[in-house]
Amino acid sequence: MIELPNHPIKAYGDREGDGMVQMSFVLRVTPCARAREAAKQFAEAHGLADPLVTTMEEAAEGFSYFVVYGHSKHTVNPGQIEVPEVTTVTMTRDVIEKRIKKLGRKIVLVGACTGSDAHTVGIDAIINYKGISGDKGLESYKGFEAYNLGAQVENEFLIERARAVGADAILVSQVITQRNCHKENGEALIEMLKAQGLRDKVICLFGGPRVDHALGLELGFEAGFGPGTKPSDVASYLVDRMCPAYDESPDA
Repeated sequence: MIELPNHPIKAYGDREGDGMVQMSFVLRVTPCARAREAAKQFAEAHGLADPLVTTMEEAAEGFSYFVVYGHSKHTVNPGQIEVPEVTTVTMTRDVIEKRIKKLGRKIVLVGACTGSDAHTVGIDAIINYKGISGDKGLESYKGFEAYNLGAQVENEFLIERARAVGADAILVSQVITQRNCHKENGEALIEMLKAQGLRDKVICLFGGPRVDHALGLELGFEAGFGPGTKPSDVASYLVDRMCPAYDESPDA
């Protein structure tokens, strides 16, 4: 458990407790002196004191993009915040492989970007051999049999494929989040699995840039993984769920 301050704190800008924050936004105005004042008043309405408009530039014809810097009086107490977190400790590759080997078979998984989502960067980073930031994907492990179905995969096909290969886990990546379509797709998948009597037979993981563990649980998944997740994090979670914690000493 990471220790956090258990007292109110302000944002840190130039010095401790100065409460300096930056906000950016677009207004339907052409860059000019009145537009700059409009941006300043907009920032003040959001609670920034002594706002300074540091950037005003044309975003498109008739629109301006602003960056405003100012003081916020608000505080937050991190020590009083409780939020669901994935608590699995990330294991080394050797430990992961050893745990799966003692399971006696490979862990089978399928993954996809579902619905209209055409952005595979997330699911590719987790499943494909190359992985991300030097952390190789699930395809690189001897103990995983991984199927990356790619983008714009309908929930029905994802479930059909999972059933066909006898998947232990389904990984869903959602990058597109307009109008909360990622939530709708995720909920729909879980409901389909329940209707087909498969929900208790497969581990469901949800990931994306606007996903966290709390959202994953809310939608009915076992876990949610957000920005910064690496293949070894997902591998460790699946191993922790499926493989007993054997003695991992060299002589075991």
